[in-house]
Amino acid sequence: MFKNILFISDHGDPLAKLGGKQSGGQNNYVRQLAEALAGRGLRVDVVTHWSDPDTPQVERFAGSCRVIRIAAGHKGFVPKSDMLNILPDFYKEIKAVLDLDSYDVVHTHYWLSGLLGLMIRDEYGKRVVHTSHSLGIAKAKATGEVEEARLRAEKEILGRADRVIATTPTEKDIILDFAGMRSSVSVVSIGVDRSFEQASSAGAKGGTPLFVYAGRFEQTKGILTLLRAFRLFLRHGRDARLILAGGAAEDIDPKSGLPQKARLRAAVAGMEDRVTFLGPLGQQELADLFGRATAVIVPSYYESFGMVAAEAQACGTPVIASEVGGLQDVVQDGRTGLLVSAKNPAELSRSMRRIAGDREFTERLGREARKRARKVFNWPAIAGDIHEIYEVLYRAEDPVSVGD
Repeated sequence: MFKNILFISDHGDPLAKLGGKQSGGQNNYVRQLAEALAGRGLRVDVVTHWSDPDTPQVERFAGSCRVIRIAAGHKGFVPKSDMLNILPDFYKEIKAVLDLDSYDVVHTHYWLSGLLGLMIRDEYGKRVVHTSHSLGIAKAKATGEVEEARLRAEKEILGRADRVIATTPTEKDIILDFAGMRSSVSVVSIGVDRSFEQASSAGAKGGTPLFVYAGRFEQTKGILTLLRAFRLFLRHGRDARLILAGGAAEDIDPKSGLPQKARLRAAVAGMEDRVTFLGPLGQQELADLFGRATAVIVPSYYESFGMVAAEAQACGTPVIASEVGGLQDVVQDGRTGLLVSAKNPAELSRSMRRIAGDREFTERLGREARKRARKVFNWPAIAGDIHEIYEVLYRAEDPVSVGD
């Protein structure tokens, strides 16, 4: 009987606190999808690296789900950039810890996990579903950083996985252009936690405008672009506040409340009374914050999807986002938010001024954002679509031919 699913999320522990090192959208997606599938009667085991030595090796959640942490010879934090080297040990330990024959479908998350999934496919004949979460080719175009090993691996994974799940039509187009028609790609959106749907939106009801950012404190997330844009906003004589949630707890000086990195400190110099760094927050805390915001800003250089943008819209809060990757699909320009050019502080600042200065426009964006989020970013419906994909693959006679 079809029932057991194995998730592989090499660096994305679904129970890790969000906003820290290597803890963001992928972790959130894996946890929420597992919970939604559990609601449909499936059992989901999530294999991930044992990055926090203080956590147990096996931890249950959502009733029938488990996280199983694999040390692979390196118990403790390992950067994604170094994880390719430990994959052989990772796979060896997976086989020692788990009965891989007991799983009906393997769903891999990110390219490193995809390589592990192909190993299982080759040795055990299991059907493999793959979600990229981010694509090396998209990152290369956005940043100029070309990772040859990653590109080669992704082309193989996207070509050999029995089914690839793209989270937006734009991501599907990128995958097919990069990997060719060998890929069998289904578009299935990402959902949002119920706490966001239940949040009240108070940000556009008057008072001092509040802009919010949530994510890692990395250059590719556009955090410096945002701080420069906010400085321009203030120079136009506007009053506002900016709250930045996320980053790791150690990224923020506990005494000053300012970021540890000199470059970020310099970017916020002179605006310290208007800018607040909160550190990582839980889902309910984020939902409350998004609900209070005038707008949530997602200034990334590239995003396959952009979960923060979906979560903010579910709160009834408009989003100002970079016109890149999946954000072009998640945010409807002029209807649920505004799209701007990436790495362009002046354009971002103009959009912030528009949002802050036109209450009627902002409230209309918020209403449309909430309406669309409830229809599109709905986990029960999404889990149903993915469950159906699993069923089709499980019942296919020849796993090798399904996605080729």
